[in-house]
Amino acid sequence: MITRLVAPSAMSAADVELLERAQDVLGRVWVDGRHEVATALRTSDGAIHTGVHVEGSCRRSSICAEGVAMGTAVGAGVLSIEAVVSVQIKPADRFRVIAPCGVCRELISDYCPDARVWVTAGEEIKAYAALDLLPEKSRRKW
Repeated sequence: MITRLVAPSAMSAADVELLERAQDVLGRVWVDGRHEVATALRTSDGAIHTGVHVEGSCRRSSICAEGVAMGTAVGAGVLSIEAVVSVQIKPADRFRVIAPCGVCRELISDYCPDARVWVTAGEEIKAYAALDLLPEKSRRKW
């Protein structure tokens, strides 16, 4: 059985829902080496969109969960992201909140630089503005 995360006290009820949804999705589809990360994000209209990491045999063909979730938001006609939570199952069959990779940090900050992105910093789960995860990023309006 996979141990679920307890939301930090600083996380709003709306963001706790994102954490729960990401854990639900990954708990259903997790396959070691193929589907190891799930993301839940909330758009400005209050909708929640999820995505799952899809690993390809050629690394470049892999797709991150954050990009999949953003694509579903675009498909729904909204890409004004308020908050993002990504989870992974590691180590020892435990969920953990993870930071987006560098490419996903770029993608999120390109479209929504003020989006709240939850990451594990040391032993704490904290929220940062997307742009703060890339402090030297050149700003370009998309």
